[in-house]
Amino acid sequence: MKMHPLCSGNHRNPFATSQSRRDFLHVGALAGLGITLPEMLKLQAAEQTLAMPAVESYKPVATSIIHIYLPGGMAQHESWDPKPFASPDYRGPFNPVKGVTGEYVGEKFANIAKILDKITMIRSVTHGEAAHERGTHNMFTGYRPSPAIKFPSFGSIISHEQGSRNNLPPYVVVPSVFAPEQGSGYMSSAFGPFALGSDPADGNFTVRDLAAPKDIDQKRFDRRRSLLSSVDEHFRTTEKSDGLAAMDKFYTAAYNLISSQQAREAFNLAAEPAKLRDEYGRNAAGQRFLLARRLVEAGVRMVSVNYGGWDHHSNIKGSFESQAPQFDTAFARLIRDLDERGMLDTTLVLVSSEFGRTPKINSTNGRDHYPRVFSVAMAGGGVKKGFVYGKSDALGGEPDEDPVGPEDLARTMYRLLGINASKRIVVENVRPVDIVNGGRLINELIA
Repeated sequence: MKMHPLCSGNHRNPFATSQSRRDFLHVGALAGLGITLPEMLKLQAAEQTLAMPAVESYKPVATSIIHIYLPGGMAQHESWDPKPFASPDYRGPFNPVKGVTGEYVGEKFANIAKILDKITMIRSVTHGEAAHERGTHNMFTGYRPSPAIKFPSFGSIISHEQGSRNNLPPYVVVPSVFAPEQGSGYMSSAFGPFALGSDPADGNFTVRDLAAPKDIDQKRFDRRRSLLSSVDEHFRTTEKSDGLAAMDKFYTAAYNLISSQQAREAFNLAAEPAKLRDEYGRNAAGQRFLLARRLVEAGVRMVSVNYGGWDHHSNIKGSFESQAPQFDTAFARLIRDLDERGMLDTTLVLVSSEFGRTPKINSTNGRDHYPRVFSVAMAGGGVKKGFVYGKSDALGGEPDEDPVGPEDLARTMYRLLGINASKRIVVENVRPVDIVNGGRLINELIA
């Protein structure tokens, strides 16, 4: 299920045919798809012309979003919505801790408890999908799954609507795509995510495809660029092709991405102070979250970060003890880091999972899939601070107040980003589709 967005291609005689000319310098081909980076940019431009004009536009509050996704279904009782006064078979194996706002969070969220005054918790998220892939679809698209159409992820919509900034991909997945629901759906793959290809926590972390191939030094790369200009001139004079002239700007854009020092530096995690890297944690959660901050600071519009595996049907105590402390430390440091840099008000942070877990501990000391009520956390980007929206019942089994569906969450997120969720997108062979179908804006969340 991994996507391999960009890799170098082969080289042939550039003067043979128009197709050979395009193959002459494949700057970042999409592996398995045969799409070069210039062609990807061309596809983006072509598909954006098919979008119907928005009937209303909104001024964005957030200029970027970090979506932290916890695959498997994080248990709400052990995290954002503990039940400290319930019996042990519902409360679970931990003793909840009280945060700075007076609200409780799970015992393993000790650092998060200290920054509750900077975040919003939504404790009444609900949908009807208890299968992983279907729940994941809900939480990455804002749509219920359909057999007739594949809906695009939040990142692909943002990429389509807002495009790139500072020569950086608009939508980046850290470290890699774990499910097709993170992809472009009915849209062209041109709006799919740029995946790193390796984990920032690895000692030899590098980002593939943001540099020339290893066997090509900078001088050789520049020579090839010069040679491509000669090829362009040949085709202009011999074929008088408007198409080739039009393609030039896409090759230029591709070169700007692959040769931009700014783009490369955005992914340079080693440039961060060692002390800060230690504070985030020298582990998967810490280094992924730190890189996400670095990317939005540089201009990436959406970073989707995957962390952990939360499908805890058994031994939920041991499972949380092994994963939650990393998340707790890294998430709390991310929020404080964004705040210290003056970025929190313009960076929306969303933490979600495909569903929650059953309110009662099962016979193997775990919890099973449970979409009827679970929790999501948000911070920055125009949402209230130190706020709790919605409420589950005393045992954490049903929404008690203000239920929130995936479409409500999506509509609210898009509004904060300045995207009109009622806009319809027209794609070839697909009827016009609303960015979000239904749902309500959760005004109570907005600061």
